[in-house]
Amino acid sequence: MTNEQYLEAVEWLFVQAPNYQIDGEKAYKPGLENITKLCAFFDNPQDKIKCIHIGGTNGKGSTSNMLSSVLQESEYKVGLYNSPHLIDFTERIKINGKNCDKEFVYEFIQKLKKLPGDILPSFFEFTTIMAFEYFAQQNVDVAIIEVGLGGRLDSTNIIKPLITAITNVQLDHQNILGNTIEEIAGEKAGIIKANIPIIFGDVNKTVKNIIKNKADDENAPFVDATLLKTELKSDLKGNYQDKNIKVVLGLIEELRKLNFTISNKNIKSGLLTVHQNTGFIGRWFEFSQNPLTICDTGHNQAGLEYVFSQLNSIEKHKHIILGFVNDKKIDEVMTLLPKNSEFYFAKPSINRGRHPQDYEDLLIDAKIIYKIFDTVQDAYLSAKQECTNQEMIFIGGSNFVVGEFLEKNLEISE
Repeated sequence: MTNEQYLEAVEWLFVQAPNYQIDGEKAYKPGLENITKLCAFFDNPQDKIKCIHIGGTNGKGSTSNMLSSVLQESEYKVGLYNSPHLIDFTERIKINGKNCDKEFVYEFIQKLKKLPGDILPSFFEFTTIMAFEYFAQQNVDVAIIEVGLGGRLDSTNIIKPLITAITNVQLDHQNILGNTIEEIAGEKAGIIKANIPIIFGDVNKTVKNIIKNKADDENAPFVDATLLKTELKSDLKGNYQDKNIKVVLGLIEELRKLNFTISNKNIKSGLLTVHQNTGFIGRWFEFSQNPLTICDTGHNQAGLEYVFSQLNSIEKHKHIILGFVNDKKIDEVMTLLPKNSEFYFAKPSINRGRHPQDYEDLLIDAKIIYKIFDTVQDAYLSAKQECTNQEMIFIGGSNFVVGEFLEKNLEISE
C-alpha cells in the first residue's frame, strides 16, 4: 500500500458516508440499529475488549487522554478513540499514543466497501467499528471510548463498559440534542448502564439531579467527582483542566476496585506527561513561545467562556484568530470576546465553514478591531506580522480552524 492509496481510501470513506464534522446535522444518524448490524457483520469486536466510556459536552478529549496517559504509565496497553481528528484520520484511533496503522485503515476500508446493502453507516459509525476492530486485533488491555455526540443514541453506546463518565453538560448541538440543559442532560445520561459506576464532574445541581436519578434507576454507583480534593496538575494547560483531573481521579479509583494496578506515582507522572504519552494537542496547546502562540479547540459557548476567561487573565496584547461553522450561534460568541485584543476572522475550509462577511454586522456592533480573511493561514500570517514578542497570538473558535493551522505550520515549526 502506498500513501496515495491510503489517502484515496480515506477519501472514499469521507465521500461514501455522511460526516457530521463536514456536513452537519444531515449526516447525523441517531440510533443503534446501523452500528448493531455493523458490529454483528464484524463478529462484535466491541464485546472482545474492556472499555471505559466517556461522555460530556466539554472535556471528553482531555479527560480520556489524561486517563490514557496514567494507564500507560501503569504499563497497560491502552486503546484510545477520540474525535474529530485535527490533521490525519489515524489520530482518531490510537494505542499507547501511536496513531492507528495506515495499512490497517486501508485494508479495513476495503472490507467496508463490501458491506451488505442493508447496512448504511454514517462516517462516525464506520470509524467506530474500525476502532473496535483495531483494539480487538491488537489485544489492548483496555479501550477508552469517547462519545461522539450526545450519548443515548450515539453509536459508541453499543459497548458494555467497565465504567462510564460524564464530564459536564452544557448547551451545544441544540438542533440535535434538545433546546434545554435538561433535555441535553437526558441524552448524555443515556450512556449510564445497569450496575456500571458513573463518574460525574459538573457542579450544576439541575444536571447532577438528572444524572443521579438515571444512575439510581439503573442501580449504577454514582461518584460526584466535584467533591474530590486534589492538588495534582497536568501538562495539559488551561484552568478548566482542574475539573477534568477530578473526573480522571474518580475513574482511577473505580479501576482500582476492578484490580487495575495504578500507583499514586503513576497518576502524578501520567498527568504530567499527557502530550508525550498520547500526542494529544488542541486544548491550550502552546505552539510557540516567541511570540506566545496558543491553540484551543473549545468551540461551544461554555468551552469558549473557559478559554476567553483564561485569555483575559493574561496581561498581554492579543492577536486572536477565530473561525466558525454555519450552525454556530455567533451572536453569543460576540459577548465573550476578550478585551485588549485585535481580531482576525477567517473561514474554515470545510463545507460548513462560514465566511466572516456573513456575520460582519455582528463584528461592527461588537465595536472591536478586526480584519477578515478567506483562509486561516492568511489570518495567521497577518497576525504574525503584526505581533511582537511581547504580545501573543491565539487560534481557535473551531476544531477546523486549529486543525488547518496545525496542518500548515506544525511541520514548519519542528
